[in-house]
Amino acid sequence: MRKLLRIVEAGFVVGLYHLLGLLPRHVASGFGGAFARFLGPKLSLSKRARKNLRRFMPELGDEGIERTIHEMWDNLGRTAAEYPHLMKFTVFVPGADIEVSGFEHIDAAKAAGKPIIFFAAHLANWELAGLVAARYDTPVHLVYREANNRHVETLFKRGRGAFAAGLIPKGSSGARLAMQALKEGKHLGMLLDQKMNDGISVPFFGVDAMTAPALGALALRFDCVILPARVERLGSAAKFRVTVEPALPVPQGSDKEARMIALMTAVNARMEEWIRKRPGQWLWLHRRWPEPK
Repeated sequence: MRKLLRIVEAGFVVGLYHLLGLLPRHVASGFGGAFARFLGPKLSLSKRARKNLRRFMPELGDEGIERTIHEMWDNLGRTAAEYPHLMKFTVFVPGADIEVSGFEHIDAAKAAGKPIIFFAAHLANWELAGLVAARYDTPVHLVYREANNRHVETLFKRGRGAFAAGLIPKGSSGARLAMQALKEGKHLGMLLDQKMNDGISVPFFGVDAMTAPALGALALRFDCVILPARVERLGSAAKFRVTVEPALPVPQGSDKEARMIALMTAVNARMEEWIRKRPGQWLWLHRRWPEPK
């Protein structure tokens, strides 16, 4: 029965993917946003988003929290509907769909001959960070979580694989691939705002949260440059900004564990800063934090 359900799920997703791909990008994006705005706030899943927002951004008030939840679903629906159109986004040309800034930090890292680890969060259309890096002749190996449905996973690979230098699934086999890429002087891209049950406890929005330590461990071992990559949706479905921020300082000292925790604390603080500035563009649906006692 489960196998049949996954086949049906895959058929629906693949069919919708191709249908959205036939539409103009702005039409597909608008449809995805409207559908998600209508359905998402009614789902029980939104209770978690409300709970997270009341806990970590109470200054928004009830009205602001509801508005943020609608914005979150709108962004998620648009991002999903834009997936078939990723390669159509323009950048580095006059009137481009994607504005860029801070790319001198990439130049400095490459001039130093060091591998780069880019990190981003699930903000706006997060897939655009890897796309823009590739268009800047700095393709990255993307570390990602595999979809539970292998048929849907094939679709994801097709989309990301069009611009990524390589795709590295999370897990022990992925860790070996990531280390090999860095040994060869290649670059990685990571989304670091999700919970990792067997991670390390690091503050996020002032509360210790289980955090994937891979970036810290790899950066310290291979002397990487760590570049924050922030993606923002700019008012309309068609416009975005990708900002590469200055490299994070790498903590020094003889205690590797303390250095890694300090580094991951800085990473979480940077992502929190981004989220607070545009809370409606982040996925508040995660079980990111432990329940309060």
